Amino acid sequence: QVQLVESGGGLVQNGGSLRLSCAASGDIFAIHAMNWYRQAPENQRELVATIFSSGSTNYADSVLGRFTISRDDAKNTVYLQMNNLKPEDTAVYYCNAYAFYAKGLGHDADYWGQGTQVTVSS
Repeated sequence: QVQLVESGGGLVQNGGSLRLSCAASGDIFAIHAMNWYRQAPENQRELVATIFSSGSTNYADSVLGRFTISRDDAKNTVYLQMNNLKPEDTAVYYCNAYAFYAKGLGHDADYWGQGTQVTVSS
């Protein structure tokens, strides 16, 4: 099992910055990738950024160049640095861990944080 606790959300003005944190505990060894998703009211949950175990990263086109995902292995924490925030970035942001367990036949699992609200004012 993996437990994820998010923090860092809040209200910021257009063009401002926030840094979200996601602290992981449990079966850290099984995590293959960490993701940030977001979901605005009446919208589908969308993938914002991914960091793989290799350190490679992927970003949604809408945030490319503005957001940076990173991790601190010593703290078991993944971050999402959000710069030049826009009102359309307003959403609940969720940390996600993709884990794979190789024992037996092998299986994967998704774990989710509780979500943190990010609101960007015009």
